Amino acid sequence: QVQLVESGGGSVQAGGSLRLSCAASRNLYRFNKLAWYRQAPGKARELVCAITMSGATNCAESVKGRFTTDRDDALRMFLQMNSLKPEDTAVYYCNADGVTIGGAPPRTYWGQGTQVTVSS
Repeated sequence: QVQLVESGGGSVQAGGSLRLSCAASRNLYRFNKLAWYRQAPGKARELVCAITMSGATNCAESVKGRFTTDRDDALRMFLQMNSLKPEDTAVYYCNADGVTIGGAPPRTYWGQGTQVTVSS
C-alpha cells in the first residue's frame, strides 16, 4: 500500500504562484507515471502534468509554459504553478500509476486532493 499526501494548496490572486507537493509513504522505484490531475466543480478530472520513470515530463496544453512538474527523490514530487489564472481553480490530486512493489501486481494510487483557488 502507498499513501499519497498533497500539500501546498491555497488561495492566490491571478498571476501568482503556488508549489504543490506530494509525499509518498514509501519509495516509488517502479511505476508507469506520476501525475497531477485536477477537478473543477462540475467538470471531469483532467490530467495536468505527468512524469515518467525515465524523468520525461509532459503537461496539458492549457498549462504549458506556466506549470512544471518534478521529483527530488523516490518519495516526493512537485507541481510548480506560475502565472495562475482563475480557470486553474480546482482540487489538485497526486496520482501514482502502475506502481510495482515487490512481486505484487501494478496498482494505481491517489492522494486526497488539495484545493487551489485563484481569484481575479
